Order: sequence, then structure tokens, then C-alpha cells
Amino acid sequence: MSETDFISDDRIDAVLEGGPADIPSASRRHRVRPDHDRIKVPHRGGYEHFERAVDTGSGTAAPVVYRWVTRTRIAE
Repeated sequence: MSETDFISDDRIDAVLEGGPADIPSASRRHRVRPDHDRIKVPHRGGYEHFERAVDTGSGTAAPVVYRWVTRTRIAE
């Protein structure tokens, strides 16, 4: 098993909800470390910020949901 395999095995599927409607579908799916509480996505000269939704504890393999919370501009 390579180091890359180990890193990818440690990650979980995440899906982003909310925010601008024109964020591409591919940008709404991520693989993140289980301890990630936030995801920052570059979009239209800024960043869209998403925070992890409260776990439901369902025990399923469904992706973890991150909900949009704010937008910031890229510092120049």
C-alpha cells in the first residue's frame, strides 16, 4: 500500500449544500479528513465557506453534509 492509498483511505465523502447556484456540481463533492469542520471553495474571485452540519448518527455510508455559511473575497 502506498502513502497515497493510506491518505485516501483515511478520508470521507463530503457534499456541499447551499451557496451560489452556479457552483459546479463537481465542486460540491469532496474527499476530506474526518476532522475537517470547514471547506473553503474558490469561486468568482472569492471563497465560499461551508461548515459541517451536525451529524445525524445514522451510521450509514452517506456523504457528510457541509452547509454554506459565508463568502469572502480573495485578498489582493
